[in-house]
Amino acid sequence: MKRRVFWSIMLTSLLTLILTSVLLTTALYNDFVAERKQVIIGECAYIAAAVQKTDTDFLTTVGRNSSNRITLVSSDGTVLYDNVADIATLDNHIDRPEIAAAIQKGSGESTRLSDTLGQRNYYYALRLTNGNILRVSTTTRSVIGIIDETATYIFLIILFAMISAIIAAHFLTKAIIAPINRLNLDAPLTNNTYEELSTLLVKMDRQNKKIFEQIEELESKQNEFNAITKNMSEALVIFGEKKQILSANTSAKKLFGVIKAKNLSYLELYRDVGYTRSVEAAFLGEPSSVKINKNGRIYQLSVNPVKSNNNYAAVMFAVDITEREQNEKMRREFSANVSHELKTPLTSIIGCAEIMHNGIARKEDFPSFIEQIYVQSKRLLTLIEDIIKLSRLDEEGVKNEFNDVDLYELSKRVISELSDKASANSIELILEGEKHIISGNERILHEMIFNLCDNAIIYNKAHGNVIISITKNDSFVVFSIEDTGIGIASEHQARIFERFYRVDKSRSKETGGTGLGLSIVKHGVKLHNAEITLESRVGEGTHITIRFKSII
Repeated sequence: MKRRVFWSIMLTSLLTLILTSVLLTTALYNDFVAERKQVIIGECAYIAAAVQKTDTDFLTTVGRNSSNRITLVSSDGTVLYDNVADIATLDNHIDRPEIAAAIQKGSGESTRLSDTLGQRNYYYALRLTNGNILRVSTTTRSVIGIIDETATYIFLIILFAMISAIIAAHFLTKAIIAPINRLNLDAPLTNNTYEELSTLLVKMDRQNKKIFEQIEELESKQNEFNAITKNMSEALVIFGEKKQILSANTSAKKLFGVIKAKNLSYLELYRDVGYTRSVEAAFLGEPSSVKINKNGRIYQLSVNPVKSNNNYAAVMFAVDITEREQNEKMRREFSANVSHELKTPLTSIIGCAEIMHNGIARKEDFPSFIEQIYVQSKRLLTLIEDIIKLSRLDEEGVKNEFNDVDLYELSKRVISELSDKASANSIELILEGEKHIISGNERILHEMIFNLCDNAIIYNKAHGNVIISITKNDSFVVFSIEDTGIGIASEHQARIFERFYRVDKSRSKETGGTGLGLSIVKHGVKLHNAEITLESRVGEGTHITIRFKSII
């Protein structure tokens, strides 16, 4: 409102100033032009009377000293005299409007714009007794010319006027708005302000009283719900028919912030378009549901109308569905990734088989095609096995298979299984530490250690080493594996445990990697309530640590 009043005053002031200036300038200019015409008419009559009593020598004398242009034209339009131009260069003037009018009526006048921008010429012609025409003309500035010459002054005047209007509008706005800003809306009738606001203040007072009465009634009922709703995990908010918050349980206060103010509007509870539309739909009698994101969590809001007199109140439930949504997203992503990963080797297998079946391939190429089918089939089998392993991690009852497991002996067994692969890659496997027992699923722990060791071999450098260490730190058994491999860039480290995520896809395909190995490790860590950390530098190697709770 303050801005609107300010701009209204300022624009009105500027508009009034501009209109006044334009009208005043127009009036003064027209008066000046009219006065100038009278001077020319008088001068023409004076010269005409003198010329008729004397000879043309007088005209020559007058023309030499006059600031106006004087021209003598014969009745056939031939120029006999001109004090500005050489008469030999002038055209016949019989078609000039003022000359033609003077021949017919005895006198004539016309105004023509000059070739020079901003000037216009006024001509007055008078017929002499001998039939010749005497014409006197003057050049005056047009409105455009005047504006062009005085542009600097006009700009300064307008600038001064605008600054004055802004200052005046500012102070006038403050003076007008100040009494309104001081209004006590809680007690409208106690305000001493503009008489025009009296009706509004009376209505506000009546409305306030009615609202307060309804609030008191609703608040008395609200206490009955507090005991029931206090320990609900779902957020519950009750809105009155006046669209104010009547009640909010503990979960709602945690979700939306502490709600202390009375008569808080539903708009002040949460700034979200979906939430606002759902609540407003309930006030119109339509149930609604919407998902919102708040504090990094996803909530399902269900808003239902409650009939109250001729209006609707509303009840809103908010349920945390973050895990459900994340699981659904993971399921969709996993399904899409599985489809893609399965399609790649299958496409290769089908392509090779089709070429052989159609007789396109030469017999000497059959071994390479068979080798490709074998490699891709093996990759497909490995992928399916990893998918099955991941699926088992999500199965209920896996924790029922927990037993005492010696991590040192299990690591020793894995090293034995991978010794040939390590030797083929010139990698030395080193096991350090001693016997330490944890509670876990031996099959899953084997997969975790195997995948970590396998990756450490695959992504290592020739003649490098892999150090597996089993130690105890306080009440934790710490499994760590450190390699001297190529390392992982910092931008990839946050996503390295995601399903199907590969840092170097080309290398993964060469080594037969599925992108699920470290994901299996992560799920296994989560299953055992353990903690995993990763440290890596490109070109130096990777160090992964898993902390398990010890039982001995």
